[in-house]
Amino acid sequence: MLKLRLFVCLIFGILSFLTSANGWVFAQETPNIVWIMSEDNSKHYLKLFDPMGAETPNIANLAKDGVAFDRAFSNAPVCSVARTTLISMVYGPRLGTQFHRRIELANMPKDWKMFPAYLRDAGYYTTNNSKKDYNAVETKGTWDASSNRAHWRNRPDGKPFFHVQTYTDSHESSLHFKQTWVDSPDLQTDPNAIELAPYHPDTPLFRLTYARYHDRIKSIDNRVGKLVEQLKSDGELENTFIFYFGDHGGVLPRGKGYINESGLHVPLVVRIPEKWKSRSPFQRGDRTDGFVDFVDFGPTVLRLAGVEVPDFVDGEPFMGQGIARKEVEARDRTFGYADRMDEKYDFCRSIRIGDWKYIRNYQAIYPDGLQNNYRYINLAWKQWRELFKAGELNPAQSAFFLPKPAEQLFLLTDDPHEINDLSTQAEHRERLIAMRDELTGQVKAMPDLSFIPESVLVDEAMQDPVAYGQAAKDSIANYVDIANLALLPPEQAMPQLRKALQSKDAVERYWGYSVCSIFGERAAELTSFAENSIDQEANLLVRLRACEFLGLTQTSNPVPVIEAILKESDSAVVNLIALQSLVFFKDGPSDYQVEIDLGSIKTIDAQVMRRVGYLMGIPEAQIKKRTKELMKRDRK
Repeated sequence: MLKLRLFVCLIFGILSFLTSANGWVFAQETPNIVWIMSEDNSKHYLKLFDPMGAETPNIANLAKDGVAFDRAFSNAPVCSVARTTLISMVYGPRLGTQFHRRIELANMPKDWKMFPAYLRDAGYYTTNNSKKDYNAVETKGTWDASSNRAHWRNRPDGKPFFHVQTYTDSHESSLHFKQTWVDSPDLQTDPNAIELAPYHPDTPLFRLTYARYHDRIKSIDNRVGKLVEQLKSDGELENTFIFYFGDHGGVLPRGKGYINESGLHVPLVVRIPEKWKSRSPFQRGDRTDGFVDFVDFGPTVLRLAGVEVPDFVDGEPFMGQGIARKEVEARDRTFGYADRMDEKYDFCRSIRIGDWKYIRNYQAIYPDGLQNNYRYINLAWKQWRELFKAGELNPAQSAFFLPKPAEQLFLLTDDPHEINDLSTQAEHRERLIAMRDELTGQVKAMPDLSFIPESVLVDEAMQDPVAYGQAAKDSIANYVDIANLALLPPEQAMPQLRKALQSKDAVERYWGYSVCSIFGERAAELTSFAENSIDQEANLLVRLRACEFLGLTQTSNPVPVIEAILKESDSAVVNLIALQSLVFFKDGPSDYQVEIDLGSIKTIDAQVMRRVGYLMGIPEAQIKKRTKELMKRDRK
């Protein structure tokens, strides 16, 4: 009997060695990992990270038994882009997943997988409850279960698990209250104890909105506590790394959707189980200033699980075997991107190095406060715009509704709310150029697909955006250089701008006119090129950018040209880009009058209809109905 027992032990030992060598793992050899995500909240709303945030005792308890990351960042300030970055481990503009409310899903290269699939290959049970919102086609074998019933308790006996739990209490829709609630608010948080960001007007409505959001964060904390209790009651708490984080910035105006710290800087706590503390470079109770961002999260989970990190990823693990604390704390930079959000186009990139933040606004003519239907359901958003129109805001509060500088520079130690732009100050010129060069190198190296219009990407790139980008890498670098002419004095840029406007490459012409619009009157000598383009240009988007330039310089009325583009276009994406321009001119300081003939627009989708609905004054409740009717028309 003793020999038999020794033989069985030997066989199990050999099997354990072999399966570990091939990437298979047994439950006792690897930890569980749980992600708890709360929607739409930056670090500014938790007292654990900001003195004026809400008390979150359950999340604070996770930090006592783990590590709090004071510099954790989403790479994008909106759900679908941020979540696709997390699951793919790849920067959105490299993968073609940078637009929120995708028009077409991007395909990852055939030999790439979303990171939970690598965990499944290694023997993990992977569950998601339940939000996905990916802008890429989900790769095969990503989840064992993904639904509002998915739970680690459904796993086969002995399997380690990776579980993602999303709580929606803090979603922006929680602030879509009616005036009746304002008249009789139900709050735990005292609105008079709130400290508002200096770019917001101090009004009773804004204070109520802040207070309600603090209440929502407290609700999130209660949910976190209940989930931790489930792990404890299952006997898994000390076998499980728990990550708590926000999926991007908060939903008070100028948070979600914007590339400021209020849109990107998220709370992150990782609880370290005593049993597996050797896999963490941090001690329980630590805080760290090391920079981590969403491309790092998937590689970190793989390293904690003992699974090899694939070489295509853009991120680096910050926990796991072989990771040193000094290495993590030496990390001092993060890269951010903000593109189309629903129907509202923008194109911003940021790089933060230490406490210095550089922002590049490639479509600087469009103000941040440009109409975005879902945002303006929030009563505080509406009030902010009304106060601007009435001239009742100070410069810091008004900036949201004005054209942006092409580039901005902030020192966050002195200016955490990014309202004092240092980009034009001579004493910071050297730093400005260094950070500009860093960001330019980043977008060229990826390469950044947003330098090609979204309509072109939808038509040509989405079967394999990564390969498409590599094939177009030299062209994209050239587009970056043309876009960066906006950073030169106009007289220095003119020769290269003239060359771009006469190029055979339509995208070069597109960027040439985009720069002209940023210069405005300072590029008046080029209006003759734009007038010729309106008459002769075959590419609709180049024609659009040319007429924008003429409209901004008051050379000619852009509205008839844009209306003609809408009648001619067969592309919903081109229509969406053109309609943004119409909204911009309608709501801007010009006297251009806009009337839309809905029947003349050939191709309609949900985002196009949002713009049309706004321009025509169609109530939000009717827009979805009209969209379905028109899309049914288009299919006939």
